Amino acid sequence: MSRAALLVLADGRFPAGGHAHSGGAEAAVAAGRVRDVASLEEFCRGRLHTSGLVAAGLAAAAAVGCDLLLLEEAADARTPAPALRRTARTLGRQLLRAARAAWPSAELDALAAARPRGAHQPIVLGLAARAAGLTPLDAAHAAAYESVSGPAAATVRLLSLDPFDATAILARLAADIDHVAEQAADAARRVPAEGVAVLPAVSAPLLDITAEQHAARPMRLFAS
Repeated sequence: MSRAALLVLADGRFPAGGHAHSGGAEAAVAAGRVRDVASLEEFCRGRLHTSGLVAAGLAAAAAVGCDLLLLEEAADARTPAPALRRTARTLGRQLLRAARAAWPSAELDALAAARPRGAHQPIVLGLAARAAGLTPLDAAHAAAYESVSGPAAATVRLLSLDPFDATAILARLAADIDHVAEQAADAARRVPAEGVAVLPAVSAPLLDITAEQHAARPMRLFAS
């Protein structure tokens, strides 16, 4: 049952709003940093080990049952760009709606009441995983995978890449995804004893800068 729930949560068809976001890929394409399969793989690998690791840590910590207010503060501190904080809360609000329909939970209801404008998406993801009976490592895997699958899918549309090539990138990143998820889950298990400071806090300044630039663009295909 838990494995089936993980497949549902990680499925791109789960109505969590991710299809409207490129995870920074559109800005990277516009700047010429992503232009083909090789550069897309470099972009995804870099995103996985920075913002993907941070998201996986937050998701795992929420699945552990850590204090959500402290996790929200930790997420804010790890998301310096206002545009990315807005995106995280927009996606979190949509994911929370979907998760409450799929796995009714008092914890999910309480989060919706406490954060009507949306909580950070990785935190909602972790709490949804907890409601579905999944482990912190499962939550970390879902967050890590999502950090690269979204940009890969978006770039197929942006550059008319072969979808088979994008899928091959994700396959080649599988070992990295496993490593990031394990690292994040290990840190999350230490939070109850050591505090949220043990969670990954890796920065990706270029993603922060281009997120603000992208938000100001009058014409764009994706919201982020």
